[in-house]
Amino acid sequence: MIGILGGRGSGKTTLLHQYAKASKHKPSKILYVSCDHPSVLDANLYEIADDFYTHGGKLLLLDEIHKVKHFAVHLKAIYDFTDLQVIFSGSSALNIQHEMGDLSRRALIYDMPPLSFREYLALENIAHFPAYTLEEILSSHEDIVVEILHSIKPLAHFSDYLDHGAYPFFKEGVKSYSHRLLEVVNTTIDSDLASIFNIQHDKLDALKKVLYMLCSTSPYELNKSKLSASAGVAWSTLSKYLDYMQKGSLLNIVRGSKGHKTIQAPNKVLLNNPNLFEILCAKPDLGAVRESFIVSQLLTDHQVHYHHAGDFLVNEKIVLEVGGKSKDSKQIKAENDAYLALDDIESGYDKVIPLWLFGFLY
Repeated sequence: MIGILGGRGSGKTTLLHQYAKASKHKPSKILYVSCDHPSVLDANLYEIADDFYTHGGKLLLLDEIHKVKHFAVHLKAIYDFTDLQVIFSGSSALNIQHEMGDLSRRALIYDMPPLSFREYLALENIAHFPAYTLEEILSSHEDIVVEILHSIKPLAHFSDYLDHGAYPFFKEGVKSYSHRLLEVVNTTIDSDLASIFNIQHDKLDALKKVLYMLCSTSPYELNKSKLSASAGVAWSTLSKYLDYMQKGSLLNIVRGSKGHKTIQAPNKVLLNNPNLFEILCAKPDLGAVRESFIVSQLLTDHQVHYHHAGDFLVNEKIVLEVGGKSKDSKQIKAENDAYLALDDIESGYDKVIPLWLFGFLY
């Protein structure tokens, strides 16, 4: 049993269909179930699976599993009483340990992040490159950039990625991309988060107000009183909402590490990926866009915390300062393992690394 969790629009459904087509099983031995279909919402999922298994079924694909009431009970029964291969997808907001208990011992769970800049280039058929580890980028970025520049001019495509490259449905049309992405945001809040966390309908607008504020405000200026006033709810309630939106792949909350002074409010609250800025406000804060990008790329495989001198502390040892091409290293000169990640530069030198290159981490 395999579970794939991710935000709406990340490509989970497409991945299930691709897996089915690539499977060794005959089509008659494969069953795809869209769990958000009206005919399935009140159905007994275990009975569907058992009937399919009784008739010789082999591969069961369950999409949007979080739409089924008590889905964990059904999945456990399917695992325990059939020999079906099961792959299910669900909202990134699902807490596997809390909501699914010992099912997490039966299933391998994978998270599906937004597309990286490298993946965007591949899907657009612009160029195909290998992924690089963070260590490789920090130590060998000059050599890596030379290899990439043999094939493309990355800055010619980076702005397009920041605008519409984080979700694979850009392939269905760039002109309709903003409309589709806005639907993703609204459905995530109004349907997924509302049902999973039992948020009252009259409070849902508060979540959208917070997103707008994060879009147009520098991350350095955020504080709990501003956020609470903007959303019109108490901080105790808003802090829960921020956590919900992070689980729903709408936000990333960057807190201080154990080795640094922590405060009650999140140190930095960023939109999940840079594409969200284009649909949420007319004048996005450029610093927030840059930080949203680098955090979205790093969080897939690394720990990211707030740092008192630089912008971020990665894996408890690497300090990153993010900025435009004129940014200097004054803020981080006292730090041993510190680097500048700069926008609008094609290549770097020493500890100055082009921001776009962090989009090659996966």
